[in-house]
Amino acid sequence: MSELNLASSFNAPTPNFLDTLLKPIRNWIDNVEITDRDRAHLLCKLIPAQCPFERDVIVLGRKVAHIPPMCKINPLYDQFVGLRFRSLCYLVDVCGENL
Repeated sequence: MSELNLASSFNAPTPNFLDTLLKPIRNWIDNVEITDRDRAHLLCKLIPAQCPFERDVIVLGRKVAHIPPMCKINPLYDQFVGLRFRSLCYLVDVCGENL
C-alpha cells in the first residue's frame, strides 16, 4: 500500500465518553478571562509551574527510583497550564509586573 493510500485510510479517533463529559469544563476553563490582578496572582499560586509529583527517590545518597511526572494524565492539564500562562501574561502585559 502506498504512503498516500495509507494516510487517506487513517481515521481520526472518535472522542470517548470522558472527552465528551469534560468538554464543557475544558471550554469553560479556556474561556476564563483574567481581568483582576489579585485573581491572576491567586491562579499563579494555585497552579504549579511544574509537576509537584515528579521525584527522585534517593537512599543513602544514591538514586534508587524515579517517579515520573503524573500531571499529563490529568485530563484538564492543558487547560490549567493555559490558564496559568494567561494569568502570567496579564500580570506582565497589563499590570506591568516583572515576574
